[in-house]
Amino acid sequence: MGMKPRLAGPASLPEVHATVQTVWPTAFRRMFAFAGPAYLVSVGYMDPGNWATDLEGGARFGYQLLWVLVLSNLMAILLQTLSARLGIVSGRDLAQACREAYPRTVSNSLWILCEIAIAACDLAEVLGAAIGLNLLFHIPLTTGVLLTALDTFLVLWLTRYGIRLVEAIILSLVLVVTGCFLVELWFAKPVFSEVVSGLVPRLNDASLYVAIGMLGATVMPHNLYLHSALVQTRRIGKTPEEKKIACRYNFIDSFIALNGALIVNASILVLAAAVFFKSGTVVTEIQQAHELLAPLLGTALASALFAVALLASGQSSTLTGTYAGQIVMEGFLNLRVRPWLRRLITRSVAIIPAVITVSTSGDQGTYRLLILSQVILSMQLPFAIIPLIRFTSDRSRMGEFANRTWVNILAWSSAALIIVLNFRLAGNAIVPWVQEAPWRGSFVIPVVLAIVALLGWVTFARPHPQPVPARHPGAAVATDLPAPKYRTILVPLDHSDRDRAAVAHAAAMARLHGATIHLLHVEEGATSQLFGPLASTSEVSSGQEYFEDIVNSLKRSGLETDLRIVHGRSPRAEIVRAARALQPDLVVMGAHGHTGVKDLIFGTTIDGVRHAVSAAVLVVADPPA
Repeated sequence: MGMKPRLAGPASLPEVHATVQTVWPTAFRRMFAFAGPAYLVSVGYMDPGNWATDLEGGARFGYQLLWVLVLSNLMAILLQTLSARLGIVSGRDLAQACREAYPRTVSNSLWILCEIAIAACDLAEVLGAAIGLNLLFHIPLTTGVLLTALDTFLVLWLTRYGIRLVEAIILSLVLVVTGCFLVELWFAKPVFSEVVSGLVPRLNDASLYVAIGMLGATVMPHNLYLHSALVQTRRIGKTPEEKKIACRYNFIDSFIALNGALIVNASILVLAAAVFFKSGTVVTEIQQAHELLAPLLGTALASALFAVALLASGQSSTLTGTYAGQIVMEGFLNLRVRPWLRRLITRSVAIIPAVITVSTSGDQGTYRLLILSQVILSMQLPFAIIPLIRFTSDRSRMGEFANRTWVNILAWSSAALIIVLNFRLAGNAIVPWVQEAPWRGSFVIPVVLAIVALLGWVTFARPHPQPVPARHPGAAVATDLPAPKYRTILVPLDHSDRDRAAVAHAAAMARLHGATIHLLHVEEGATSQLFGPLASTSEVSSGQEYFEDIVNSLKRSGLETDLRIVHGRSPRAEIVRAARALQPDLVVMGAHGHTGVKDLIFGTTIDGVRHAVSAAVLVVADPPA
């Protein structure tokens, strides 16, 4: 297929990779050690998007679509088990596997589709959390949507304390949601025989859109990427037996967690059917459901529990959405960005349409947007499911853990069902839309054809075998090493106590290599910025003497040294400009040791310089004794 092998990148979620000990003397302790990843994944199966589709399905069709939830949950258990197995056996998450197996064009296309799905999921979380804040504290929806951007910092703060704390918080939120709905069902008192009748499959054009939304809200594409990475936070071991044990315990974890999610989803649908469908109430927004629960059930507690569960659901989904976004970007692109930046970008993409919808369409538009977000998720599902099935069926990748025939039959049947339902839904939505204005077909048809072609490619084209390096990567890195020569050394100084450390290291390297030292100082005071080289203050004059003394001292010790003093607003920009002019082999910089808020106040010159120059950058913190 003309693809060049690409060596595996860093481990998935490197900051928490293999940080959880799994070797314990008892089976219970070992099962507890493996428990966790599936609970983080299960949160995506009970997020606010599920609420919208479950409420819609129950209020409009009674118990008729309960079978869709059960079928979706069975498919979810199967697919999440395959995802966990891929991560355990191959040591790669699904995004990494796609990058390594597919041509760049295909891999990047899959990445774009996955980012769209994550944005749709994040949109549901934003709207759900904003609605929860509105119901509990009467915060306007637009304000609530904007406040959801702050959860970025909550996620980053929690991540510092390890994956187990995040898992514990998620489990607590899941228990809150589950407990609230069990109490709601006790108030609603549904008829058991009627609930069981909902397990009989039935579907028509009227319920198709909601059924597809429920499917998309239950089997979420980014969860397949997420699970394959989260299982690698455990210390699995390298032998087949150790991997077999890990697969077994992760299946138990998935079975319990996803059936817990089914209980929540089914409770929402049953509640809507028992309360709204039977009373003939048409629910067009989540707020309406909240307001009607109290009079219909005869207790104000029902409405309060509904709002608490919604807010807990939105916040728990936010935590897992952060990890999913990081995994997808790092896996597909082998690119790491600051977690806060990644989260803000994703959240901004979700906030913009949410604010527009809330401002223009109000509560009912918000509800429709929630359901649309779940349909978008369902449309993206085949592009995650099919690669997952292909990879886990590949014996060269999975060895003895490759899918058995019966597993493949079930997996491909699930994929086929999803694809058929999606094409039916797409046809029902697109054909009338194009018929209303035929000119729309000029850009809709090419997009549809491109998506169909991509789906056909990932379905039938044979993935490139995972490349195996001829020798251990560590040995390759440390063999036949070149000997760097530092002939020109640039040393930015700032007239602080860090100058001594920078000069000491530069002098040591200059003596070793016979290099020339170029000292650089940037005058950034207000006078220097205004008058440039014409500036003359006592501070500038004393600085000139200070740096000339350093130059003379280095020259007396036999080192070739010169000095440049420039005037400008940005030390980083001036250092980069000097480096590009001098083309040094080495840049030596003293670090001030401030982080966090101080970085925002004083800036981060070193980061800016090291990303902009091609020379090696040596950062020194403390002067030598």
